[in-house]
Amino acid sequence: MSIKKTTYVYFTLLVLSLQIGFAQDVIGKWKTIDDEAGEAKSIVEIYEENGKIYGKVVDILNPEKRAGVCEKCNDHRKDKPVLGMKIIDGLEKDDDEYKGGKILDPEKGKEYKCKIWLDEDDKNKLYVRGYIAFFYRTQNWYRVN
Repeated sequence: MSIKKTTYVYFTLLVLSLQIGFAQDVIGKWKTIDDEAGEAKSIVEIYEENGKIYGKVVDILNPEKRAGVCEKCNDHRKDKPVLGMKIIDGLEKDDDEYKGGKILDPEKGKEYKCKIWLDEDDKNKLYVRGYIAFFYRTQNWYRVN
């Protein structure tokens, strides 16, 4: 095989491995599904900044709620628009999970400890768990392309 063909093969393998690695990451846009009502609510963009994971609401799927504010929040987010709001804060990678940070439920105005992880069989499905002590709720979010 010529050097040109070998270089092309290695380059192709590198690009494919980067795409596979990215597809298995939590970074990206996710459609949130309410675990109580079973309905799609919003699109949250999960991103990395300074080695930690954050998430903000980039779309609200119900047009009637797009102008909603966090009425029940007790911190700096009180009465601020939910659209554009950071709701996942400061998660750190720990093996196959991201944890150690917090998640906000804007409808209830409550913040919970949080951990997220990808489904082992479907890397387009994300488990999002908010918890206090032994009490928790887990939602399934789905990757938006």
